[in-house]
Amino acid sequence: MAVKKLILIIFFLILYPLNAQRKKTDTLYVYEKVIVYDTVYLEKALKIKPAGIHSEPLVISDMNTVPEVPKFEYITITDTTKGLKIKAQKFEFGAETGMGLKNSSWAKESSEKSQQTGFNAGIWISGSIYKRFSLMLSAHIYYWNSTFSLDTNKAETWLDGYYFTEDRQPLLFQKFNDKHLEYALQLKLFYEWKKFRPFIGILANQNVYKMQFMVPENNVLNKLDDFKSKEINFGYSFGIQYRIMRKFLLSLEYQEYKMRNISLKNSAFNFDIFKTNNTFAERKINLGISYTISSW
Repeated sequence: MAVKKLILIIFFLILYPLNAQRKKTDTLYVYEKVIVYDTVYLEKALKIKPAGIHSEPLVISDMNTVPEVPKFEYITITDTTKGLKIKAQKFEFGAETGMGLKNSSWAKESSEKSQQTGFNAGIWISGSIYKRFSLMLSAHIYYWNSTFSLDTNKAETWLDGYYFTEDRQPLLFQKFNDKHLEYALQLKLFYEWKKFRPFIGILANQNVYKMQFMVPENNVLNKLDDFKSKEINFGYSFGIQYRIMRKFLLSLEYQEYKMRNISLKNSAFNFDIFKTNNTFAERKINLGISYTISSW
C-alpha cells in the first residue's frame, strides 16, 4: 500500500505542472508607437553669376520645388553629379511687326495729310555684351500709304512740263505720289531693367519713291516708264520695349533721318528732278510687337 501511495503521489506531482503549462485562450493587445518627425530645411542662398547675364540670387526654400527663374532671364539649369550646370542663352533670333506714322518735311506743300500711315515687318538677332546690356541688329521693310497724288491727266500739277536728261533727252511728267516702300537696317543698344528695355540706335534706310514719265522710244515720246529714288539715308532712333510674356515684347520707337535731295533714277536714263542743296528730314513713330523665335 505504501508503494502504491508513493507512486500516486509521484504521478500527481508530474501531472500537476504539466496541467499548469497548458495554453489558455486570452486577449492580446498590440500597441503601435507612432513617431512624427518634422523635416527642417536649411535655407541657403545659391549665388549664380553666369557670364554675360546679371540676375538676382536664387534661393532654395523647398527641396520638392524647383526655383523659378525670372521669365526675362534665359538660363538653363541642368542637374549633374558635380552640381548645378548653368548655361546662359547669349543669342536670340526673332521677328517683329507693327504700324507707324511718318512725317516728311519735303512733301508738306503737296500733302493733303500731315502724316503718312503704314505698317512694317522685319527680323532681328540680339546678343548679350555685358551684364544687362545687349546689341540687336535688325532689318525691316515698311509700306507707307499715300497722302497726296499728282496726275497730269486728271488735273494740272506743279510738276507738269518737260524735263531733260543729262544727254538732253526729253521726259514728260505724268504721275507721282508719296506711296512707297522703305528698307531699313538698324543697330540698337539695349539696357534690361526688370521687364523694361530702353534702347538707342543708329539706322540706314532707303525710300523707294516712284515717279512716272513719258520717255522717248526710237526718238518718239510715246513710252511710259518709272523713275525711282535709291539714296541711302542715315539717322538715329530711340525707344523702349516691354516684355509682356517670355517671348513677346511690345515696343515704342522714334526714328529720324536726313535726306539730301530726292534723286530719281532709271536704268536707261540719268535724271535728278529734285537736284537742290536742301536737306530734308523724315520722322517716324512706330508701335510694334516682337516675338523671340529661338535662343541659343
